[in-house]
Amino acid sequence: MVTAIVLIHANEGMVKQTAQKLMELEGISEVYPVAGPYDLVAFTRVPENEQLDDLVTEEMLELDGIQQTMTLVALDS
Repeated sequence: MVTAIVLIHANEGMVKQTAQKLMELEGISEVYPVAGPYDLVAFTRVPENEQLDDLVTEEMLELDGIQQTMTLVALDS
């Protein structure tokens, strides 16, 4: 199992809607709005790296409310 934390810059005024859309994606287990340089943090758990790649680059970045992401892959999960 591959666990990753995705830090997200959301469009202004779209944090709640973006969080709701993210929770509908398979592989995302938790989403939190946060204070600081990022707007949202998403926790992902997928079986393999290819699925993480698809989730972040094809599914998450296609959502209207997401401007940019930074993905942190857990080394021991």
